[in-house]
Amino acid sequence: MKKIIVFSVLSMFILLSFSPGTLANGYGKQISIDVMSYNIYHGVGEDEELNLERIADVIRDADAEIIGLQEVDRYYGERSDFEDQAKELADLLGYHYMYGANLELEPEGNQENNRQYGNAILSKYPIIESENIALTSDGEQRGVQQTKINVRGVHVNVYNTHLGLDEKSRTTQIEEILNLASETHGPKLLFGDLNTEPTSPEYKELLAEDQFKDVFSGIENAETFPINNPEKRIDYIFASPDVAFDDQEVIQSNASDHLPIRSEVTFYR
Repeated sequence: MKKIIVFSVLSMFILLSFSPGTLANGYGKQISIDVMSYNIYHGVGEDEELNLERIADVIRDADAEIIGLQEVDRYYGERSDFEDQAKELADLLGYHYMYGANLELEPEGNQENNRQYGNAILSKYPIIESENIALTSDGEQRGVQQTKINVRGVHVNVYNTHLGLDEKSRTTQIEEILNLASETHGPKLLFGDLNTEPTSPEYKELLAEDQFKDVFSGIENAETFPINNPEKRIDYIFASPDVAFDDQEVIQSNASDHLPIRSEVTFYR
């Protein structure tokens, strides 16, 4: 009789541990979210009009929950109305954000703030660690954002970058990103405009160490630039091998000079 009682209590404890409320909070199961990489060309579209609300609409319509943005202005100049574009987009979406300035110039005219140009990460979920790291660069300074985001209890390492215009610079920058990523544990995502296509040596080097997989590998019509009759695939989402992905899409939009890409990714506890 005592054994039966003990077994019943133990069974009830196990059932309560995996109750619907627990599962609803995202514990004890896989977690799927939609992510995006988007070079926004400081919010200027095909019509040459500055319109950040249009960029926000693209993100909102895609249900993207973590987004890596490239070519983002902060108090940069008249071309972007001296706005803090990352903050403006985060406010429009109700998201957390982290901005990484790779260019920092003295204020223009009567402005007080330094002119900045770089990348941004937007997130529906809390960003619990963040750093912008300069990459070795010839010409324009490049960098990579390194963040940790708490996605319903799963700590995801998220990187975002915009690489240089020559092969030598890109090769060095990819080596530096791989070194950074190798020092972290847990699932990883890398967003970016790499300024190179999948046939290049530097792209192949990024995948050679098996730290990342190309989420759009094998997907037809994945080209993103230019927006009309795109010929080049230079915008990417990469994921570590412990992350599953599905439902990849190149989104048709004239809100920038690049097309945004989105995918569902799945993390496992």
